[in-house]
Amino acid sequence: MTTLTFATGTHGAANERVEDKAKVHKNRVQFDLAPRSMERLNALKTKTEAASYAEVVKNAFRLYEALIEETESGKQFLVRDRDGTISPYRLFL
Repeated sequence: MTTLTFATGTHGAANERVEDKAKVHKNRVQFDLAPRSMERLNALKTKTEAASYAEVVKNAFRLYEALIEETESGKQFLVRDRDGTISPYRLFL
């Protein structure tokens, strides 16, 4: 298991000045990831050229939330094969 910690608090004087201005409350979150999950996270970080693991996770949350909202509103996601065949893509079983 790999432990992944997202440090979302302030670190250093420069960050404290920015935080004072923004007054944004942040939380620290820690995940224990199996080796395969850590490999997937690393691959996504590389493919998306994200600056951090936190950026990958935040983007994943945004996408996941949008997909759920669209599904809840009755929309359907479709995928097109290389030969042009379109079929429904079941996101949530």
